[in-house]
Amino acid sequence: MMLYWRIFNDRYASRIEFWIVLFFVIRLIGITNAPLEIAHNWRQVTGLMVARNFYETDASLFYPRIDDTQGGTGIIGMEFPLLNYLHYLMALIFDYDHWYGRLINLIISSIGVFYFYKTLRLLFTEKVAFYASYVLLVSSWFAFSRKMMPDTFCISLMFIAVYNGLKYLHEGKIANILWYFVFATLAILSKIPAGIYLSIFLPFIFLNKPSVNQISWFVLFTVFSLVISGYWYFVWCPYLSETYGQWYNTGMSLNDGFIEVFSHFSDTSRRFYFDAFSGFIAFGVFLIGVYFLYNKGEKLFVLMVSILSIVFFFYMLKSGYFFHHHTYYILPFVPVMAMVVGFLFSLFENKKTLIVSLLILITLEGVANQQHDFFLKESEKYKLNLESFLDLHISRENKIAINGNGNPQLLYLSHRKGWVCSDNQVNELGFLKSLKLKGCEYLMLVKNENRKYNLHLTLISSNKFVEVYKL
Repeated sequence: MMLYWRIFNDRYASRIEFWIVLFFVIRLIGITNAPLEIAHNWRQVTGLMVARNFYETDASLFYPRIDDTQGGTGIIGMEFPLLNYLHYLMALIFDYDHWYGRLINLIISSIGVFYFYKTLRLLFTEKVAFYASYVLLVSSWFAFSRKMMPDTFCISLMFIAVYNGLKYLHEGKIANILWYFVFATLAILSKIPAGIYLSIFLPFIFLNKPSVNQISWFVLFTVFSLVISGYWYFVWCPYLSETYGQWYNTGMSLNDGFIEVFSHFSDTSRRFYFDAFSGFIAFGVFLIGVYFLYNKGEKLFVLMVSILSIVFFFYMLKSGYFFHHHTYYILPFVPVMAMVVGFLFSLFENKKTLIVSLLILITLEGVANQQHDFFLKESEKYKLNLESFLDLHISRENKIAINGNGNPQLLYLSHRKGWVCSDNQVNELGFLKSLKLKGCEYLMLVKNENRKYNLHLTLISSNKFVEVYKL
């Protein structure tokens, strides 16, 4: 028996590639699900709207559109829609479906973990790299890397960039600096927080002192990358916003963000002690790791974790309300926390039983707290029939309003364009009149036995779940 275990460990269990593939396969469960999971369905459908509108309306990368048009074109200033466009390209081949973005994100995020491993192995030791990468696999990345969201996607692209950047500073090969430029640019364009990991290079350059020529070219390509990304976010997106009237979250001032984050300290702290790893055990190990890191860690590791933490702190303040309100805002920092856990485990490599036991507990807790994300609730499945139900009564060209209360999920699944309104707005006659003046023709209400509507509208049709009225 021991012989078989030794063979398994040598060939598979001790190789990060085995675990990346294993968790990739596990996360294929429910990969074709529509965005009906309770958590973050609104964020996914917003991205899916953009992908579907590339497919059905206009394939221009520079004019992303959502279905919540509010009487306009739906063109919106947002992060560069790379993930959405890849979804669209798959739709050109296989026809449109909801789940392509999930699969694309899962593939890129799995590759990203491998490059995270390669980067840490290049900088430190194989054991630090292995343990950190494994812990990252079973952290909150476990579920978020299979959602139609750019958060793990962008960080994964940045890991590819960081590895190539470090290889260039080590070896000076032109191919590495070019790959660094391409992936760093795509990563930051996909979402700004990916740029946090550029700070890794500061302590590395300071301590390793590459040649002046290497540093000069590296800085030049980094500046080019930041200029391109900066143009998208600070020139092009404001132009789209001013021209078409819609804009994603732009964050808060540092002062307002500080007040917002620390006045909701309970929610803010939860992002770290539970949401990062979807459990408490790994966070406890992380805290112990911080102690050992600042007592026994090598200078590069200490500086790297410190600088990444400081940069992330400013990102946290800039995010403000959104950080304490949305669990996925911790995702950019999870790899840093995983690095610290990996460092701690590498110190106690001779205590295999303890390390394996902790890894099993971390895995069981993390996966158990995220497994619900792979399955759909029966109570949500009626939404899959909204499109066909509406097709019986109104044209897809008709503009509609839906009482989504800020969530565009129902608008996306109805395959219509229009407005998302609140229950309170539905009861305001003036609001409904203003919608009609802007071109809205129908109102679809989700039935709620706890909510009464005072409507004087013609009922077109209804079923067990929704009612459709003519405005």
